[in-house]
Amino acid sequence: MSPTVFHLIGPPGSGKRTVGLHLAALTGAVLLDNHLFRDAVYRPYGADGLRPIPPELQALGTQVWALGLQAARMAPGEVSQIFTAHHAGDAAGAAAAEQIRAVAVDRQARYVPVWLQCEVEELARRVALPERRDRAKLRDPAQLRQVLEARGMLEPHPGALLIDTGATPPVEAAQRIAACITS
Repeated sequence: MSPTVFHLIGPPGSGKRTVGLHLAALTGAVLLDNHLFRDAVYRPYGADGLRPIPPELQALGTQVWALGLQAARMAPGEVSQIFTAHHAGDAAGAAAAEQIRAVAVDRQARYVPVWLQCEVEELARRVALPERRDRAKLRDPAQLRQVLEARGMLEPHPGALLIDTGATPPVEAAQRIAACITS
């Protein structure tokens, strides 16, 4: 069976990592959430999810992320992967999403794009939860609103699976995503 590259896309607080953990348990795929790579430079800096990340540090995070994508391309054929990301609704967001799709193409893997959606008020509630600090994730509801207003979200690809994580529990969302590879 060929590998699968799952691509969970959603705004901060939409449950990408939580759904990804359940999906990994269901499928055996490796979870490569966006903070896995970026926290390699955010944590030494002391990022706490409240102070904005300076552009120079974001650039370092992007370099580490690129190395992670390079390593993902080298994975053995039986390894499936779950990528999580917040892709802004601009050219940079589209290019970043394309890089993950390109990993699937390069690996001759099935590509499963999933858009996780959630009402802004629920996202704001979630980003303030204390467990987000352990991963240097955005934790300020005002910053969340600013990010979403300034850059928006990448529009779902045609044929992408859309899941409202405000109404769908993470386990159920993971089951719906896993069903895509058996249908």
